[in-house]
Amino acid sequence: MRMETFIRKQLGMKAHWVTKVEATAEGLLAWVERLGQRRLRCGECGRPVRRVLRRDPPRYWRHLPLGSEPCQLVYQPHRVWCWRCGVRVEQVPWAARWSRLTSALSRAVTQLARQLSWREVAEHFGVDWKTVAATVHRAVAWGLEHRSLEAVRVLGIDEVSRKKGHHYLTVVYDLGQGRLLWVGEDRTEATLEAFFAWLGPGRARQLEVVCLDMWAPYAAVVRRCAPQATPVFDRFHLVRHLNAAVDEVRRAEVRRLRGEARQVLKGTRYLLLKNPWNLTPAERQRLSSVVKLNRRLVRAYYLKEEFQAFWHYVRTGWASKHLAHWLWWASHSRLAPFQKLARLVRAHLPGILVWTRVRVTNGALEGMNNKVKLVSHRAYGYRNPQHYIAAIYHCCAQLPLPA
Repeated sequence: MRMETFIRKQLGMKAHWVTKVEATAEGLLAWVERLGQRRLRCGECGRPVRRVLRRDPPRYWRHLPLGSEPCQLVYQPHRVWCWRCGVRVEQVPWAARWSRLTSALSRAVTQLARQLSWREVAEHFGVDWKTVAATVHRAVAWGLEHRSLEAVRVLGIDEVSRKKGHHYLTVVYDLGQGRLLWVGEDRTEATLEAFFAWLGPGRARQLEVVCLDMWAPYAAVVRRCAPQATPVFDRFHLVRHLNAAVDEVRRAEVRRLRGEARQVLKGTRYLLLKNPWNLTPAERQRLSSVVKLNRRLVRAYYLKEEFQAFWHYVRTGWASKHLAHWLWWASHSRLAPFQKLARLVRAHLPGILVWTRVRVTNGALEGMNNKVKLVSHRAYGYRNPQHYIAAIYHCCAQLPLPA
């Protein structure tokens, strides 16, 4: 098979053909011409057109390398008249509109961009990183338009840090089907309202459960935009607050004590936070010596373990009695971190007790947040939040890629 025929069939050309391929100092140049009087298509709407007006100067499209040689397509596109769009440049079958990469090269770029940073992809293919960014943005826009949004019943909502300081992105996850749905800038009420506007009132009425942390703006928007959905405060965040209270008590004791007692407490952070059934015999022995030494740590440790028993209840009445007892104990424990935690739990008690009926957690979303952070770390951060959001969609949302 001739090289001209190979390129034409590889790019799916029907109204065009490759006239010649020549070698230059920059690589291979494949010259393309219109085939006979084949009808062209409008570059705006894609409809066939009859009137061909004139030809533009030559334009270049970078193609996949042939062997070790870079390859470019050279073509003088026609100006056509469309009854719907007016005068437009013809649609070329080997590249998307405004793109200077062929469809084959664009597909290779988008596939590799899911594994590497955009700069590494640009260096691999010998293009500018802005070209890679534009290609990924087009692929993400196409994927968002062509994915299915049917049967969204259970949502998980969380935030992820974008850069140093209080700069966040709001991440919405479909917990029922295990996929990323939406990413928005900031973590305000306006951000989540933008998600519900994108989702639409019809799909919002189909929501049954929304799992979120205890961030007040999120809860307010969920109550307003999806009042029929059951809000569940995430178990992961509650346990994190609980562990933070234990660790704060431990650090206060380390600062207060002196001598041998202080040395015993050093290095016991994860020993106190670990689940009892995961402790090794040596760790159990050390934990026993630690709690015998300090009564404040004993109270903190038993408060933590007593709260953890709540997750095993299946009846709301018994769970409510258990939490009422725990709240009284924490409020009278003379431990400031646990008194603060008790106020937090009491303020969000209805959404916490829902756990006994709807056992939904944002654990999958927390795993997704780790992937989101990995996307940022391998690129050493993104100055433009829109680039970061596009990279998250591209790497984490499992979007279909353009053919």
